[in-house]
Amino acid sequence: MNIILFQAQEISRPLLREDPRARHILDVLRRKPGESFDVGLIDGPRGKAVVDTVTDAELILSFTWETELPAPERIALIAGLCRPQTNRRVLREAAALGVARMLFPRTERGEPTYADSSLWSSGEYERQVLTGVEQAFATSLPDVDFGMDLGQAITAAGGQVRIALDNYEGIKPLPQVVPGHQGSMVLAAGSERGWAPAERDLLRSEGYQLAGMGPRVLRTETAVIGALAVIKSVSGAWDAGSTPDTRQDT
Repeated sequence: MNIILFQAQEISRPLLREDPRARHILDVLRRKPGESFDVGLIDGPRGKAVVDTVTDAELILSFTWETELPAPERIALIAGLCRPQTNRRVLREAAALGVARMLFPRTERGEPTYADSSLWSSGEYERQVLTGVEQAFATSLPDVDFGMDLGQAITAAGGQVRIALDNYEGIKPLPQVVPGHQGSMVLAAGSERGWAPAERDLLRSEGYQLAGMGPRVLRTETAVIGALAVIKSVSGAWDAGSTPDTRQDT
């Protein structure tokens, strides 16, 4: 993780040694009393924490925060429910790239039982998102919803610009349908076998432009990651932000 995130209510109390963040501070970053590391408030500013005291039971930390807040994300992602291992990658990498919201609807060609996976029922999806955000040296966690139908996801996502990836009828290359300015956008990608004809009709009726990413058939997670990178690059939606003093890719 390149930044360690805290809830606002956590910064006024000690960090227990059994907390994974404490283990990371001591064992991976190897911080000692008097040394600092990068931190962030979830959905708030970045800053620095200094290790004040280390005991057998806890760490005492002090925090200083930047005054500038990260720019809000403008892209929502609709991704059809897939196998749990695929959705794990989508959750983690889309969170790292930066989206405001992720919706995982049931689709005609997706397996309905995917919504019952422990990925969702145990709350693991939240940990995947947190991992992606920490890797990206960011603080904003996207909202995540799952299990609705596609129509409900479209309504919830909103968006001024709406784009759906499609291998079969997405004739226009993706960069040609992305506006060269920032604004609220939605990217939709189907489940592992793509959109059914009725879903394409629904997407078109709701103002979605079908777009492609070339002749190669990509894995769902590869298509989502590549498309988000293209959209952010073309639209200028990258948040430059600040960078950490020392990266710790793990």
